[in-house]
Amino acid sequence: MSSTEPIEQTVEHLFRREWGKLVAALTKVFGVHNLQLAEDVVQDTLLAALHTWKIKGLPDNPTAWLFTAARNKAIDVLRNQQRGQEYAKKITPLLQSEYTLVPVVHELVNANTIDDDRLRMMFVCCHPSLSTEAQVTLILKTICGFSVTEIAKAFVTGYDTIEKRLYRARQTFRDNKVEFELPPPQELQERLENVLLSIYLLFNEGYNSTNHEALIRKDMMQEAMRLCELICRSPAVPHENAHALMALMCFTASRNDARLDSNGNVLLLKQQDRSKWNRALIENGIYHLEQSAAGDHMSKFHIEAGIAYEHAIARDYAHTNWNHILNCYNLLYHSYPSPVIALNRAIVVAELHGPSKGIETINAIPDITSLKNYYLLPATLGELHWQLKEYDKARDYFKEASRLTQSLIEKRLLEQKIKQPAH
Repeated sequence: MSSTEPIEQTVEHLFRREWGKLVAALTKVFGVHNLQLAEDVVQDTLLAALHTWKIKGLPDNPTAWLFTAARNKAIDVLRNQQRGQEYAKKITPLLQSEYTLVPVVHELVNANTIDDDRLRMMFVCCHPSLSTEAQVTLILKTICGFSVTEIAKAFVTGYDTIEKRLYRARQTFRDNKVEFELPPPQELQERLENVLLSIYLLFNEGYNSTNHEALIRKDMMQEAMRLCELICRSPAVPHENAHALMALMCFTASRNDARLDSNGNVLLLKQQDRSKWNRALIENGIYHLEQSAAGDHMSKFHIEAGIAYEHAIARDYAHTNWNHILNCYNLLYHSYPSPVIALNRAIVVAELHGPSKGIETINAIPDITSLKNYYLLPATLGELHWQLKEYDKARDYFKEASRLTQSLIEKRLLEQKIKQPAH
């Protein structure tokens, strides 16, 4: 990254890329039950980087600077704890000798070992003492570097709910003295589903960023795909669901270069130039989809990958197999019912049977009130009412959607819809 770029932008980029790696490495030192302490060390390191680099300028290797600073702070904390109160006797053999601290901690942040440690940490976070929601929330915050706002968006819930969930999860780890150890193979397989879900949410935040100035965060998408690829190659867990998720991400990521116009405005699926879609990613997606068929179980990722496949192979929007996509959504909703899936299904119904039927289907969604803060609900209703030439009502929905999203690019798209002339 060029030294002429703003320091804040550089730190933000490294925060996203290195946060989880640093936390995973330091958790080896402190123990998972001291997860908050590891996070605090990393947070302090990033703040120190921001302060120091503003004065002295960017170092030649910002990543190496962060790892060295985090390592040194970790050593200081360990030494201070040795001199003071007893610090969790079973935390790590590192505490037995001060002289072993430097080489071992250095090894923990070595680039050759850190990536696997990050994936290991994701499995550790999926501890059975935590609920599914708490496991995934902890991974997104601790390993993926999500803000609380971004996690709340992923779960379609409130900020305070996520804050409380994180506090209880860390407290549970402290109470249970959880170690940085992988469980037996059978339990490892049981944790895989939530690890994959976390990877998918990381990918989604990259695909449609919550409050970043860029809609697409390719670094986050690539990191999610890298982690999933590691699972696809791991002999410790079954691969079918990981292959299905990999296929879904490949099909989705293939559209990146066609999603914005030359001015940075959003182009919806119907408007995209499909010649800009990445054919290599689509072919890779087809390969992973075929590999995912090896098992007997059909996961949520299998069905969603099937939907994405239909979009990927359609030569244009008009030739999309909406009937097949609707069948996939029917199966998806039957197996994994949720208001968000029901909303997506209603959009397909509108494609097949018109906007009035789409609105009727949306209004019939059980628990639709749980989507009251989900901007895609009013955005979809606005689009359908616009098709019915109910322009005032449509604009009201677009305004509501604009209030609910924090993405500047999405706000700009909605503003364009509000200002578009009636026809």
